Amino acid sequence: MNPDNPASRTALHKPAVYRHFHRIAWLAVALAACVIVFGAFVRLSDAGLSCPDWPTCYGKAAWPTHAAQIVDHAATDIRPVEPSKAWREQFHRHIAAGLGLLVFALALLAARRRRFGLAQVVGAAALVAVAIPLYMQGEYVTSSVLVAIAEAVLLWAALRWSNFDLARTAVLTLAVIIFQAMLGMWTVTWLLKPAVVMAHLLGGLTTFSLLAWMAWRATDIPIRVGDAGRLRRLLVVGLVLLGVQIALGGWTSANYAALACGTDYPKCAGEWWPARDFREGFVLWRGIGVDYEGGILDNQARIAIQLAHRMVAILVTGHLLVLALRLLRSPGLRGWGGLLGILLVAQVALGIANVVMSLPLHVATAHNAGATALLFVLVTLLARVRAPD
Repeated sequence: MNPDNPASRTALHKPAVYRHFHRIAWLAVALAACVIVFGAFVRLSDAGLSCPDWPTCYGKAAWPTHAAQIVDHAATDIRPVEPSKAWREQFHRHIAAGLGLLVFALALLAARRRRFGLAQVVGAAALVAVAIPLYMQGEYVTSSVLVAIAEAVLLWAALRWSNFDLARTAVLTLAVIIFQAMLGMWTVTWLLKPAVVMAHLLGGLTTFSLLAWMAWRATDIPIRVGDAGRLRRLLVVGLVLLGVQIALGGWTSANYAALACGTDYPKCAGEWWPARDFREGFVLWRGIGVDYEGGILDNQARIAIQLAHRMVAILVTGHLLVLALRLLRSPGLRGWGGLLGILLVAQVALGIANVVMSLPLHVATAHNAGATALLFVLVTLLARVRAPD
């Protein structure tokens, strides 16, 4: 059967993929969630620059366990060795690499029936594999060109293919995770540049969303709803709003603006509308070469970022609350409505606790996990809700 033939596609009711594809996809979903939450822990514990080189850590594939192990390495000019933090950053890189291998396997399985599908996926991966040692040798331009070609190959395949057998989604996910690796590199080499840190967070959650959607579609357990079209539109709006809020949360964290209002809530610095500087707070690009660790903005700019995050939170909470009530009134969706409502209340409580408790590490990390859980519920419903046969 040819998946590029429309007649063949309409003859089947579920994606024609390898029989264990959904199991690998669910394993990737679980690992992606771990990468996101552990990455938040690394960032919030100020360990984001604990390995100033990439992809090694002070020249080691693992990480230094004692500062005395590192002698005359160029990375020590950027940051002294802190073994208690270095393991967090490098371990995060290792589990992210494991996720990349799982996504590569999914792309191979999904593309194997496509004409030249395996050649495109393997070829793109080979280009990236060659680019990494070239980067380590200082061949930055050549390395970047090879990665750009690999990305172009994968995106071209994703645009050309249908999604009948999940080939398009699998290859697109591989392209996203390759770019995500580049963002991880730039996070370190560009010294925690806020735009890159925020993009890295969004890239991880995009990868997680694509994997969750793939896993559900491969598992093929639809939920039939009479007004599926309207419900899906509400879900899409909720997903967009949540994405904007997550981006603002990433911008808040990257600019160290979480405590810009002090520990006041719902007021900010003792006022309902304190002095703020939105223009300065939302300058996305400030050049390369600045060390952004600890933040460089004045407090009025940080207050503007914090206020924006709080205002959009009200909008997101209102929409998701309406959506949860809508789900609670729908047979077959009441459980998902209850789960969405519980997660929403917990996420709001964690956000407030971050402020009034002065950003404790475990609460801030849980807040990131809560955003991931909300995203999972919305993506799950988008993947499963369908109109009656």
